[in-house]
Amino acid sequence: MAKFSALFVGFPWCVPIFMLIAFLSTAAQPVSAEKVDTTTLTGKVMCGYQGWFSCPGDGMDLGWMHWARKRRKPFAPGNAGVDLWPDVAELGPEERFATGFKHGDGRVAEVFSSANRATVSRHFEWMRDYGIDGAFLQRFANDLEDANSLRHKNAVLSHVRDGTKRSGRAYAVMYDLGGLRAGEVDIVRKDWEMLRNTMGVTQDRSYLHHQGRPVVAVWGVGFGGEEPAREYTLAECRALVMYLKRDGCTVMLGVPTGWREGDRDAADDPLLREIVKLADVVSPWTVGRYRNLAEIVRHTERRWKPDLAWCGNHGLDYMPVVFPGFSWHNLHGGALDQIPRAKGEFLWSQMVAVKRAGCEMIYVAMFDEVDEGTAIFKCTNDPPSLPSGASGEGRVGDGVSFLANEGLPSDHYLRLTGLGGRMLRGEIPVIERMPENAHN
Repeated sequence: MAKFSALFVGFPWCVPIFMLIAFLSTAAQPVSAEKVDTTTLTGKVMCGYQGWFSCPGDGMDLGWMHWARKRRKPFAPGNAGVDLWPDVAELGPEERFATGFKHGDGRVAEVFSSANRATVSRHFEWMRDYGIDGAFLQRFANDLEDANSLRHKNAVLSHVRDGTKRSGRAYAVMYDLGGLRAGEVDIVRKDWEMLRNTMGVTQDRSYLHHQGRPVVAVWGVGFGGEEPAREYTLAECRALVMYLKRDGCTVMLGVPTGWREGDRDAADDPLLREIVKLADVVSPWTVGRYRNLAEIVRHTERRWKPDLAWCGNHGLDYMPVVFPGFSWHNLHGGALDQIPRAKGEFLWSQMVAVKRAGCEMIYVAMFDEVDEGTAIFKCTNDPPSLPSGASGEGRVGDGVSFLANEGLPSDHYLRLTGLGGRMLRGEIPVIERMPENAHN
């Protein structure tokens, strides 16, 4: 049991004592949650689920997709695209794929493929075990016209449908518009028609609804100042949102941090605010927009609180994005551990901030993204490295280095995210400091 003094920092003493006793006795335990209520986003903590990993031999012919920078070359020193390494200890032999990396003791390092049904089901079992409500399944629009990529995406979608049914979790489709050229946003409309009318995804009991309608998310509306600039237009995005509304959907928009004022990462165009008003849920992207606890406080006052007020005035729901940390050293050459996780304090402080701001739903970026070091699923403290005692211990050579899990249990961020959901719903009190027993 953690020391009481640390748990009581910022504790609201008006909370009934039975809530405190329940919190202290259960905070460190996995929660085998009941079936999620899929009729509403309110009170939910949802994760982004990339589901984009592939390996040679998984039947998809996509190479080492999203594991290696060059997917058709060996996933080995000199060709890594991830900074965190998944913990595969619970995976069966048929779920593991050998790489060209080795652990410090000489064992071959292994990873997984999202094309494997058992692996995807396991991920949703983890969400159930730790009380996480479900996931927005990412569907990248710029890959939908490539036969192999579409086959992979449809396979992962099938696995997610099965996994959420078995685990009692919720899911919804999120389209990422990144990489589309001018005139290509209509690809999303055609794909959604197929998913809804042919595959019948919105008829699944596990498909998330809100305000009586199925939720579909569109991410990437209104970003500006990027190099290269996004070629698809706001007019195309407006037409897509209007189509989805006519189709009877609750539309969630993934927008830039500066959407409301047209500053920072957002296009300074009044059409962006008009598109937002057509939607139902607004979710501004925040990964990389703040880097430490002090910046979270400033972001809350500068963005989250005024955003929430604006949305309230226009009859919209607001779903802020939180993330555990950030690192894309192997993918893009940035600093390793660029935004430190602080053993969970960084993520917990964001959850406390959005709760205190009055938000009623949270998007966690991401469940499985080891590429940019934002994954909350089980990651290992024993990533590939040079043999013990070798020069440069902790690195694997050729500029490749991996992050360990800060010595924490591999399920630490799953546990913490589940606790954040309970705090959001008022099931446990708001505590400013991350509970020490969250990682016991």
